[in-house]
Amino acid sequence: MTAAPGPMGAPAGVATIQPAGSARHSGRWAEAVLLGVALVLGLGGFVLTALNRTGSSPAQTVMLGGAFLGLTVIMHLWVRYTAPWADPVLLPAAVALNGIGLAMIQRLDIDYEENEGQQQFYVGSKQLVWTLLGVILFCAVLFLLRDYRRLRRWDRWAMWSGLAFLVLPFLPFIGQSINGARIWIRIGPMSFQPAELSKVLLAVFFASYLVANRDNLALVGRKVLWMSLPRARHLGPLFIVWGVSICVLVLQKDLGSSVLLFGLFVVVLYVATDRPSWLLIGAGMFLPAAWFAATHLHHVQQRINGWLNATDSEVYEAVGGSWQLLTGMFGMSTGGLMGAGWGKGTPTYVTFANSDFIFASLGEELGLTGTLAILMLYLVLIERGIRTAISLRDGFGKLLAVGLSFAIALQIFVVIGGVTRLIPLTGLTLPFLAYGGSSLIANWVILALLLRLSDAARRPATHAPRIIDTAELPVSLRRQVQDAGAEEPIEEVVDGAPAGGYGSNDAAEQADPGGYALPSATPSAGNPLSDASPTVTVSPEAPPPPRTAPDGETLRSSRTPGFTDDSDRRQHP
Repeated sequence: MTAAPGPMGAPAGVATIQPAGSARHSGRWAEAVLLGVALVLGLGGFVLTALNRTGSSPAQTVMLGGAFLGLTVIMHLWVRYTAPWADPVLLPAAVALNGIGLAMIQRLDIDYEENEGQQQFYVGSKQLVWTLLGVILFCAVLFLLRDYRRLRRWDRWAMWSGLAFLVLPFLPFIGQSINGARIWIRIGPMSFQPAELSKVLLAVFFASYLVANRDNLALVGRKVLWMSLPRARHLGPLFIVWGVSICVLVLQKDLGSSVLLFGLFVVVLYVATDRPSWLLIGAGMFLPAAWFAATHLHHVQQRINGWLNATDSEVYEAVGGSWQLLTGMFGMSTGGLMGAGWGKGTPTYVTFANSDFIFASLGEELGLTGTLAILMLYLVLIERGIRTAISLRDGFGKLLAVGLSFAIALQIFVVIGGVTRLIPLTGLTLPFLAYGGSSLIANWVILALLLRLSDAARRPATHAPRIIDTAELPVSLRRQVQDAGAEEPIEEVVDGAPAGGYGSNDAAEQADPGGYALPSATPSAGNPLSDASPTVTVSPEAPPPPRTAPDGETLRSSRTPGFTDDSDRRQHP
């Protein structure tokens, strides 16, 4: 983003910048090329598994691979139609991860079919159905949500819907407890984890709430050492979300969803206010609750004990002990640097090898190199989401992009950290890779929202460049811009007004959307105008003037870069 002299009609010393979305190329052809690479990664897993196990390509492999190819082509054409300026890397990264996951699940199904008593783990066809449903929702979100800012109108509905999804597992007849955690609902033959959709809905509510209330949440109370603490009366929202997450932890016995929910709110709160103290306060509130759960809840205590004492023989042989964790780690160690190869390992020795421990299955057959490549795909996906947040100009879009990207990042850390024994197991699944319909659908919805946000961030401006005050620039750059602007001829050009001025005195008394009063065109004693003094318009995109708080203090611009909306102001003491 480069500064340039002001446009015709802009005063000397005022520079213009091209918006971040001023790219000439939409990136759709680059997306098509990257999708080809993603298809090679996914379909290559199908083909290599079939060749290594049977020496030919069975009918099921052809069916799954063809269906996945068809879905990818449909998604690419749909993005071209509904979000032509979306980020060209997001969709290929997700398609590659989803393809690798489908290939590994289908590879595991081959072993499950051959082993007696393991047919219930055969889920390849179900995962393809969930992928189809996720793609349908992905296309629906892109088609129905043409402007992401509409989500802000539905923030209360998002909050209540998110909380309702958290309550669904407690309802009779549909609520179900699996492996000690009551986080599932069963409708017919399909089971669903509604907390996965709650994180999407609550991310929308958090972004809307915090962008509207970050003035109060950023106010500084007392200082303790180097840390500025917020005022006590503004801790209410944090306590509410903390209470909800603790209820999830205690009543549903779900450590993973509790960490994800509370961590999402605290991180978005930190980004909105630029106060590191919120991170420390959030950690200080959650750690005691986690300690209580680890010492009083049997299900959580079992996971903690299996993590701390994994190599103890009693813990290893106990029901719900560390057998699954250590077997998965042994499998990854046998994979070595390059792995055993598609279809050549024995990942089915681990229970839930296609869901909770799919990363261990991939580590055994693809080795350290393959798992690092998968982590790089996740890193690219998260980086493009954060980049979208930086490119957006309004506070709601920034916080929503950060929240959705962090939700994916935190889930990846929690799952891989549990499988590698960095942290206790939580029961969450890897986005796009692991078997799990609720997680897959939620992540396709997140991807659609990120594409919609990136489409708005990269879309070329259809109006004149935004005029900014050079006071926002460093002193050295400000002088260069002012010198460059002074050399440009200034013409009396006013958009939508006659050449002679702004119009009548009645029109001059009106205010524009930015809050500036339009200057009068009629000379008077108090407002002399001459032909030598050019008249200029104030762009509606220009930042509004500082507002005055009731106590007389000025509401200044946020230190968090890029927040330019009127509501995105906070008060500094």
